[in-house]
Amino acid sequence: MAEGCDHSSCEAFEYKLVLHRGFKLISGIHSPEVVDQIHNFEIQDSDVFVITYPKSGTIWLQQILRLMEVKGDVTATNDQLNSECIPWMELIKSEQQFVSAPSPRIHVSHLPYKFMPFGLKQKKGKVIYVARNPKDVLVSYFHFHKYANMLETPKDFDDFFEKFMKGNVFGDCWFEHVKSWCSHKDEMNFLYITYEEMIKDLRSVVEKIASFLGKNLTPQQLNNVVEQSTFKIMKNNPQANYQHIPDILLNHKLGSFMRKGTVGDWKTCFTEAQNERFDKVYQQKMKDVPLTFIWDMSELITP
Repeated sequence: MAEGCDHSSCEAFEYKLVLHRGFKLISGIHSPEVVDQIHNFEIQDSDVFVITYPKSGTIWLQQILRLMEVKGDVTATNDQLNSECIPWMELIKSEQQFVSAPSPRIHVSHLPYKFMPFGLKQKKGKVIYVARNPKDVLVSYFHFHKYANMLETPKDFDDFFEKFMKGNVFGDCWFEHVKSWCSHKDEMNFLYITYEEMIKDLRSVVEKIASFLGKNLTPQQLNNVVEQSTFKIMKNNPQANYQHIPDILLNHKLGSFMRKGTVGDWKTCFTEAQNERFDKVYQQKMKDVPLTFIWDMSELITP
């Protein structure tokens, strides 16, 4: 999310959210002009786009997809960061950079549906949308804001709760982000998975992704992808864990991009009143969207 900055010139830069066509971008990180170009990018059938709202499993998918490309051989990933092999769509500097990337071109993005290439509507390329229960997203994003120098440091959890509920954060409104993509899923080659599914049974999700992308992996290769994509392994993998991001963007002394990787952490932060309010808003916003989420670790345990 934050690798497009010219680090030599942005040390004293004050980052702020800038509204662009109804979506908040980060000044100094994102270029509205470049984001507007994405619409017209010519895409190929082999292109893959991983779409998430922030703190919903993006770097997890970067790891899985990169390992799939090398058939589970983790030694083949040691020479380059995952974020370089599978870059952020909104940080591309020009159409030529996109066009010249080797096939298959795989990108991740937090952008809403309206900014993405028109070719998706023609069933070109493939989209993997990863969703996470929004209560845990809120808590994870709160902790991320505390050490992300390119994002506003929240006064406290209550303050951030209000901003998240109003969509006054990068990524805007969680509810609208999910709905903007899922309401158009039939127009695209589209796979929907959840963060909680990945925690519950990573192997089955990896198999589902491989099938969707037409990847033929041997059982051993599949095993390697799964084993090297666990939270514990990734947290200590410098190619995957984003520890390379400069301190002017992330203060690594104050936190870690990969924090807990669990389900139900919202219970440690939400007050009863906040939980009731969130549930009410969720029911209102999502009443016409047939999605279900796992809200607690106990729900992951099969009796």
